[in-house]
Amino acid sequence: MTATAPAAPAKVYFTNLRTHARESQLDKLKRLIRHAGIEQIDFENKFVAIKIHFGELGNLSFLRPNYARAVADVVKELGGKPFLTDCNTLYVGSRKNALEHIDTAYQNGFTPYATGCQIIIADGLKGTDEALVPVEGGEYVHEAKIGQALMDADIVISLTHFKGHEQAGFGGAMKNLGMGGGSRAGKMEQHAAGKPNVATEHCVGCHACEKICAHNAISFDGTRERELASGATRTVHVAAIDHDRCVGCGRCIAACNQDCIKPGYDAAADVLNCKIAEYTKAVVDGRPSFHISLAMDISPNCDCHPENDTPIVNDIGMFASFDPVAIDQACADAVMASEPLPNTELTDSAAKMEHNHEHLEGEQAKDPFCITHPDTDWRVCIAHAEKIGLGTSKYELIEVK
Repeated sequence: MTATAPAAPAKVYFTNLRTHARESQLDKLKRLIRHAGIEQIDFENKFVAIKIHFGELGNLSFLRPNYARAVADVVKELGGKPFLTDCNTLYVGSRKNALEHIDTAYQNGFTPYATGCQIIIADGLKGTDEALVPVEGGEYVHEAKIGQALMDADIVISLTHFKGHEQAGFGGAMKNLGMGGGSRAGKMEQHAAGKPNVATEHCVGCHACEKICAHNAISFDGTRERELASGATRTVHVAAIDHDRCVGCGRCIAACNQDCIKPGYDAAADVLNCKIAEYTKAVVDGRPSFHISLAMDISPNCDCHPENDTPIVNDIGMFASFDPVAIDQACADAVMASEPLPNTELTDSAAKMEHNHEHLEGEQAKDPFCITHPDTDWRVCIAHAEKIGLGTSKYELIEVK
């Protein structure tokens, strides 16, 4: 049997955040992505999805819209038609439907005037506009549910704020594309191995969930007393989900305007990371993709939080690559090589673990992401991504000065 040759290291380009009088960080970003070979992609008259996180209201660690403008400008110079995009959130927040999502993006500075391109919420008004995309080699997901506009694009660029994450370990290019590119049902598939339930105290008996259910899994046999604005009460029939009929598609979550249908967040962290890798493969397979990650304001948690804690390490720099696995590995390595900042979640967590005699083993014992969130292991996502042929963790780091 002939041995399979190991994958060649991917090229990951890097520049630090130091600037001088003649060049801004935005100029450096443009120069970085050109050095990394973005011009190798044929952009002429192509629709280009720039996948980004617009930030939850109250969070201030998301990427400034100026960086999106820099990337969009380069795409337009190369003949492409860029748009910024993200999918609606599964949880209740300021981005759970397209109207509130766009309002949030605008409040956080992502207007067409500031970024030089339009914003499209990829999975539509309620998060139900999705494409069913086969995952070649998928072990956990055979058909990913991806926001339709993201799949309609000819080219995909991930523009990622690299930071910590309470469930995945860190949020990098794969988290941005895989989880971020999933429709609301897609996000549920990644987060949950179970099926949704109804918080009946909030149900108003509107039957919107029943109308969208394709499996007749929702009934309204139960009742509760609902207090009206006038102070009077009336009896309403409340929803219940039959889990024997439910297939866990998550469409009822999107249909409920009262946010009373909740997913079951019961997928283990390792399974979640594997699903993120498989969803990322669904997004990028069969078309050109390019990945940019900015390791700055490296907060311990996701930008989905309506707040942000102080960074756990100093700002590092900007990375670019054609390989989403290699760029995530390079960013993680750079964080692990950095000194922890005092008075942060990282140093608090490390002190707490030492006080409680709780110690991680091996590489995890020195890993800022594992120390901050001990129940996570981001290496699972990297390893699974390599296994399914998404990319390689081996990389050559090329500094652009």
